[in-house]
Amino acid sequence: MANLYTIEDLLIGKSYRSKSTDGTIVSAQKSDTWYGREAQGYFVEIDEGRINNTYRHIAVGTVDEHSPVWSENGRGWL
Repeated sequence: MANLYTIEDLLIGKSYRSKSTDGTIVSAQKSDTWYGREAQGYFVEIDEGRINNTYRHIAVGTVDEHSPVWSENGRGWL
């Protein structure tokens, strides 16, 4: 039987990099942020190696159920 993963499971532990922050995603939860028909918003917590973590909204592409692709704030697919 194949292993089943949620999008949240796949996001946790991934590197996150933007112009304003750089770190590792330590938690993720689905959000109501709308990025269009082919993307789902997620609210992620990012560990930057400082005392307090930071939070961002990201978009996870849902072009089809078998190939999710995510990008920062829905700005360009990876």
